[in-house]
Amino acid sequence: MSATQHPMAPHTLPWFITAPGGTDTLYVITTVVVVISVVLLGVFFFWLHSLPERMGHKKLQFEVVAVLGLISLFTHQHVFWIIGLLLAVIDLPDFINPVRRIADAVERIAGTAKATPDEPPPAPETEAPATQSALVEKA
Repeated sequence: MSATQHPMAPHTLPWFITAPGGTDTLYVITTVVVVISVVLLGVFFFWLHSLPERMGHKKLQFEVVAVLGLISLFTHQHVFWIIGLLLAVIDLPDFINPVRRIADAVERIAGTAKATPDEPPPAPETEAPATQSALVEKA
C-alpha cells in the first residue's frame, strides 16, 4: 500500500479531524461541556425544587411545605411540589393568638389567671393564723 493521498482530497484537513495516534480535541471539548452542563442542570433542579421551602420560610405552614417538597423529591410526583408551592404563597391566617388572648381574658375575668413571667405570683390568703387564733380562743 502506498501512503499517498488521493489527488481530489483537500491537502489541509479541518481542526476536528485528528491524525492517527493524536488527541481528539472535539471529543475532549464535548466531554467537558457535557459534564459542566449536567452539574449546572442538577444545581438548577435542586435550586428550583427548594423554591417553595424558601418562599414559605418563617410561615405557619413551613413544616408542611418542607414535607411536601421531600415527598415530591423522592416520589417524582410533581403534584406535591405544586401543592407545596401554593401553600408557600398563601398566607394562612393566625388563629392561635386570638384564641389565646380570649382564653387569657376569660381567665382574668374568672380570677384564675396564671402568673405571667413579668408579674409576680399573687400572695396567698392568710386565713390560717386567724383560724388558729379562733381555735385558741374557743379552748
